[in-house]
Order: sequence, then C-alpha cells, then structure tokens
Amino acid sequence: MKILFTALEILGSLGMFLFGMKIMSESLQRLSGERLRGIMHAMTGNRFSGLTTGFTVTCLVQSSSASTVMIVSFVNAGLLTLFGAIGMILGANLGTTTTFWIISILGFKFSISAIALPMIGVALPLIFSRKPRTKDCGEFMIGFGLLFLGLMFLKDSVPDIQNNPEALEFITSFTGKGIFSVISFILFGAILTVLVQSSSVAGAITLTMAYKGWIDYPSACAIILGENIGTTITANLAAIGGNANAKRAARAHLIFNLIGVSWAIVLFNPLSELILLMVGPRDTGPNSLPILMAAFHTTFNLINIGLVIGFVKQLERLVVRLVKEPEGPGLLAPQKSPHMTYESAMIPHTGELNIAEAERDVDRMGSITRELLMLFTDLFENGGEDMPSLVLKAKQLEQESDILSFETTAYLLRCSSSGLSEATLGRIASLLRVVAELEEVCDSGYRLVMMAERKHRKNRVLPPETLGQVREFSNIILQFMDFYSSRLRGPVNATDMETAYQLEKFIDSFRKRLRKDSMNRMQLSGDAVKAEMLYVDILNNMESIGNHSINILQALRHA
Repeated sequence: MKILFTALEILGSLGMFLFGMKIMSESLQRLSGERLRGIMHAMTGNRFSGLTTGFTVTCLVQSSSASTVMIVSFVNAGLLTLFGAIGMILGANLGTTTTFWIISILGFKFSISAIALPMIGVALPLIFSRKPRTKDCGEFMIGFGLLFLGLMFLKDSVPDIQNNPEALEFITSFTGKGIFSVISFILFGAILTVLVQSSSVAGAITLTMAYKGWIDYPSACAIILGENIGTTITANLAAIGGNANAKRAARAHLIFNLIGVSWAIVLFNPLSELILLMVGPRDTGPNSLPILMAAFHTTFNLINIGLVIGFVKQLERLVVRLVKEPEGPGLLAPQKSPHMTYESAMIPHTGELNIAEAERDVDRMGSITRELLMLFTDLFENGGEDMPSLVLKAKQLEQESDILSFETTAYLLRCSSSGLSEATLGRIASLLRVVAELEEVCDSGYRLVMMAERKHRKNRVLPPETLGQVREFSNIILQFMDFYSSRLRGPVNATDMETAYQLEKFIDSFRKRLRKDSMNRMQLSGDAVKAEMLYVDILNNMESIGNHSINILQALRHA
C-alpha cells in the first residue's frame, strides 16, 4: 500500500510539473507569438542563423518538443527550407539544455519553491485582468510557480536511497559493466522520454533520481544521452501527417541525435571526465550531480553541433534519399495538402504558430482561383482538342479547393479552441472568412470553365467583339486576384482598400456596360439569344468574383 501511495505521489508531482510547464510555455507563446513567427521567418538564411533561431525559440518556449514541432510544421507549410530547418533543429537541441540549468540551479541549489506560492499569489489577480498581456504575464508566473512546486513535491516524494537499500542493489546490478551499463542506461533514458513525451519532465526525473542518490554520475550521463534520442519521437509523430519535407526534417533530428550518441558512447569516459575537469571539484555526490548533469548535457550538444554543422548539406541529401517524394496523384485525384495534426495528447500544442499551416493552404487556394480563371480564358478563346483535358484539370482544381476549404476551416477551429492571444484569435477569424470567400471564388471560376466548355459544345456563336471584351474583363479580374493574393500574409492598409474599392467599382461598371451591349444585340436580333444569355451569365460570374475579392480584402483589413 505504501508503494502504491508513493507511486501516486510521484505521478501527481510530475503532473503538477508538466502542467506548470504547459501553462508557462503557452503563456510565453501568447506573449511572443508574432515575434516568434517573425524570428522563424527572418533568421534562417544560413545554418548559423538557423542555429541561433532554434536556440532562441526553444529558450522562449522552454520546450524542445514544442520548438521541433513548430519547425516541422513550418517545413510542412513551405515556410522553411529543409536546409534552414536542420540548422534550427541543431539550435533547438542546444536550447533545451537551458531547462536543465534552470532546474538544476533554481530547483536544487536554491529553495525557489519557498517563493513559488507567493509568486502564484501575486499572479492570481493578474489573470483576471482585461489586458491580454497582463493576463498572460500572470499565467506565466503561475506556470513557473507550479513547475517548481511540482519539482519540490517530486523531490519529497522520491524515497531517499539510504532508506531503500534494496533499490540500490537493483540499480547497481546494471552499473560497473562498462559499455553494457552505458547502453542500458541510454535505453532507459530513451524509453523514459518517449513515455513522458517531454525531455523537460524526463530531465526533472533524472535530476531528482541523481539528487536522491538513486543513480551515480556515469549512469546519469548515460540517461541524458538516451533522453536526447527519446525527445526526437515527438517531431516524428507530428510529421506523420505531413509532407515529405516535414518527414525529412523530423528524420534529420533523429539522425543528428543518433550521431551524437554514437560518438559519445565511444568516448563516454573521456567526455564524462572532461566535465569533471571543467566544472572544477571532482565531487560526484548527490548534491553536485545536478550541475554536473547540466554541464554534461550542454557540452555534449555543443560538441555534437560543432561536428555536424559543417555537414548540414550532406545531412540534407541523406534525409532526401531516405524519405522519397510520394508518387503523384491521378488526373482526377486532387493532391491533398495534409495538415500537421496535434490532436494526440502526446504531441505539444503550439497554437500561436500552428496557423502557419492554415496560411499555407490559404495561399494555395488563392493560386487555385487564378489557375481556374486562366483555364476559363484559354477555353473561351480556343476550345479545340485540348478542351476535355482542360475541363478535367479544372475539375481537379475545384475538388482540391473543396478539400482545402473544409480541412483549413476545421483546422483553424481546432487551433482556436486552445489558449491563444487576442491578436491570433482575430487572425484566425479573418482567415476563416477569407477561406469561405476563396471557396466561392473557386466555385465561380469552375462555373466559368463549364460555361466556356458549353459555349463550344453547344456551338454558341457570339459576335467577334465579345472575345476581346471577355479577355479584357478577365485581365481586370486577374489583376484583382493578384492584388488580394499579395496581401494574404501581409497587413492591408487604408490605401490598399481604396485601390480595392476602385477595382471593384470598375468591375461593376464594366459588367453593366457589357451586359447592356448584350441586351441591345438581343433586341436587334433574336437568333442568338441562347448565346447572349450564356455571355450574360459569364459576365455575372466574373462580377461575382470581384465582389468576393473585395470581401477577402475587408476580412484581411480587420485581422
């Protein structure tokens, strides 16, 4: 019964630690979400800037699992190159070592748990503030306090080894056996990290075990190496639903850590001795172990980065060979752009940055609208033997837009269900409306293609001047499409809206003039009524695209 109660105490302590980490990480993301997106967009030009970015982002969110999932998500969205992502992964590995230092210094060297409850007390009024940033600061303080309270309870709930000598006998049966002992504890560290799905939690457990005297210095170092392997599972799980490049980025993370652990096993004794020389005192007792472990973790990652950073291109080529591009879909099977799904409790939620996935698909819908209108123009003017294949292509694009609309809407709603900043929630609301409007534009574009096909199939003959009029009208619509496509990611200002209103007004007046000309032709000659009615339908659909285009820009303006 006592063993069961102790086990539940340990689980409860870990739960509090993990919950505090979650609250702290999410509040940090809300406080710096836009800044993080900017950092990840701007600072990945080369391997060294990517390294800096990965380190910075991981330090900010205090979770290598969250940062690597972000990286994989950005690669999947086409916002990061595979080369840049590998550099960021190297930095994320280094960034996660700061968690070890924070826990080992604040959690074991100082009694920060003594101020954890007062900190939560100070933060409590802040979380009821109407100001989002004040509320987020309060939540960060509460998360920080809960994290260290959980660590304090974990230290208290783990039995002291002096009172449990039978456990020491069990552990010592795995020590002192050279490479077998190292590999055994590496496997333990990897399995532990996979089970808890957080290198921070696994690190806290390892630090506590060392502090309580359950493991010695070499065993602790071996467990840390195993945790570096186990932490890669999160990104690989996230990449399951992604494209080939997302899978390659996750695979690069695994290979990088496997390379590091491989050389560390060979040089295990010299590496562990080096840390003892660097830190100073050769005391490897429980009180000194947390600092030694943090130093080992940091030194291992620094050396590994130094060894690999010159071979990022070669690592990129290797993962490209390992993960092949899937075979292309058939003509009528639209290529599905899968989202990164974070519904599993094992994968960290990074809502502030997840919308990069939706923005990628919104961009794709914008390009589909243009492709459909180009197909219409081609069909209207030419027809001919290529007409069936062009109609099939239009059908494929329309199906793809339907899939993107449904999945992106569902995805944005899932993102909005997690705790997000007001700015991000506003962006999501804007994107939801933009997606709906873009789907309407795609539907109008597909109807135009089918009307052009019917014109040739039914042999509807229109006056020669209508060819030039439709071409001119299409060019105006294409200009409007290019205008809103260029604003899908950037801010829309008052000048942009003035330009949009002028375009929409011109489209309305142009459609009215052409429609009036068509009515006059029908009055003068009733022989081509069906052809003229088809022509009027084409004009109405093109004007409808203009109306949806102005709605898109209005939605972006109020984001």
